[in-house]
Amino acid sequence: MAFLELKNIRKSYYLGKTEFPVLKGINLNFELGEFVSILGESGGGKSTLMNIIGGLDRKFDGEVVVNGETLDHKQEKKLDVYRRKTVGYIFQSFNLINYQTNLQNVETSLNMTTLTAVERKQRATELLKQVGLGEHINKYPGQLSGGQKQRVAIARALAADPDVMIADEPTGALDSVNTTEVLELLNQIAKEGKLVIVVTHSQAVADYGTRILHMADGVIDEEIQLKDKYDAEANKAARLTSKPLKGGALWKMAFDHLKFKKGQNILITLGSAIGIFSVMLFLGLGNGIQGYISSQVTDMVNPQVIQISKKTNGKNPQAADITTADVNQVKSVKNIKSATAGFYIPTFTAKVENKTINNIQLIQTVTPAVQKSGITKGHMPGKNEIVVDSGSVAQAWNKKNYKKIIGKTITVQIQAMDKQGKPVMASRKLKVVGYQTIGSLVTKATMTSMLKGAKADVQPNFIAAKVNTVDNVKVATKAVKGLTNAHGKKAFSVSGAGAILDTIKTITSLASYVLAAIAGISLLVSALMIIVTTYMSVAERTKEIGVLRALGARAKDVRKLFTNEALLIGGISAVTGLIAAYAVELIMNTALHGMIKYSIVQISVGNVAFAIIIAIVIALLASFVPSRKAAKLNTIDALAAD
Repeated sequence: MAFLELKNIRKSYYLGKTEFPVLKGINLNFELGEFVSILGESGGGKSTLMNIIGGLDRKFDGEVVVNGETLDHKQEKKLDVYRRKTVGYIFQSFNLINYQTNLQNVETSLNMTTLTAVERKQRATELLKQVGLGEHINKYPGQLSGGQKQRVAIARALAADPDVMIADEPTGALDSVNTTEVLELLNQIAKEGKLVIVVTHSQAVADYGTRILHMADGVIDEEIQLKDKYDAEANKAARLTSKPLKGGALWKMAFDHLKFKKGQNILITLGSAIGIFSVMLFLGLGNGIQGYISSQVTDMVNPQVIQISKKTNGKNPQAADITTADVNQVKSVKNIKSATAGFYIPTFTAKVENKTINNIQLIQTVTPAVQKSGITKGHMPGKNEIVVDSGSVAQAWNKKNYKKIIGKTITVQIQAMDKQGKPVMASRKLKVVGYQTIGSLVTKATMTSMLKGAKADVQPNFIAAKVNTVDNVKVATKAVKGLTNAHGKKAFSVSGAGAILDTIKTITSLASYVLAAIAGISLLVSALMIIVTTYMSVAERTKEIGVLRALGARAKDVRKLFTNEALLIGGISAVTGLIAAYAVELIMNTALHGMIKYSIVQISVGNVAFAIIIAIVIALLASFVPSRKAAKLNTIDALAAD
């Protein structure tokens, strides 16, 4: 039984409805150990017949039987296995992959076998030595002569240990010396028990084989047996086991191509990295600004404390006074740990030494809301002591030497009314024990004593309620706002650091997201760059795609190759952008630390994850169409590309 049989093979091309027959019923048998030359002029159907034998052309009538089994050309997966396992190709134009070394070119076929990495390298090295290229293993195809390139192509075709070697005009681009050497190699392959089929228009080349099939006008019009076929017993030795192209090999090919086109890819990677860097920096800056403002606010005011005032209609000032009942009502709210009434006086007058300062804004009593860390210099006030506002009091007294106000005696005057509605002046000499950024502070006892001494009718006008945990501030605030008075109306309004911080965080987050979105426009540009690059890569490497498919690579292997390249660009861009962002973060934080004692840029783990995910998503989206276009290329058309 013949190893390879062609039964009534017919194929036509159509121009509109006009049929142009190319193969007109070819019936042939091929045995292992034969060196068969298909001889004929151009246009006779030789290449078309070769494509059908090699599993490249699927649209024809007739049967191809391999080792007793009919090859179903309608099943692409079976054709992939057939090309990978049974057929080796030697092309007239060599079709070597230019960004791979000669060793890597040969290993490409071996990557579709079960050999280990060490075994693949060893076999590829041995094959290159066998074809006389032992000294050129690590060179690139561009560094070889035509004859040397063809030898690499032969070594690659032999690598996966196929049964059938198909050579399309293997000596067409060679001189007479190299032609003889290549034919000797092909003859040796036949002697080793493989079926060698050479397509040629040269009688001299055809005469080298064991049999000549002359082809003209789509039929075999003459068959000449030159000599007996070689013994095929050697071909029964242990064979290599084929398997789909390894994922690791696809990643390596993608990386090798990036290195080969490093100038172009560096520019694309840099463009993408700038986008990632910009987005990361603005997000990190937003985090830092939020943290800085939060720390400044919480240094002055305890975020666990909410400030509560009574709701009034504005007609009765006494309606805003806080009573013991009000304090007890607030204390009853769930999550409220304590509640303290306090005084909040909008304006007062102070006299330091011989200087009077009028219309000073805000003096209030110490409550749990006040943080010790909020006092810039000095300490919390005690009996008959005061912490003054650094701007409106200390610097108003002496702008250059305002720090010296600590230890001075200050006369505080508060304008009020007595119970009969007559104006009175509450006054007290207090010792300055510190200063802070916003407002002045005295103890509740000091304020009460000062007001009583003037018989002023001023009552506590707010409650400082401490919540058990920061997490419960919102819940407690909502509960207090829900309290009602005797008339069934809402009794209290609430303010505090928590609400302020929430507003600040919302604003800064919005600002940082807007800036990051603006910076993200560069990511869209980089996505377009990746799309264009991948399209260019597909166009430039069309023949490479055809070679990979001819060697047995699947359509999805080709798709993965170009997707991997885009992912590598995206990944390298993300890493580069992150490194740059962290470097700028370090520089900015170091430069500003002496001024604000805070890290103003804080890139979080979430920001990093976001950047990596965005880079990957952009790369995948950018490569989606080009990689699929590459996978759908017709193998024959790809091989015929210039």
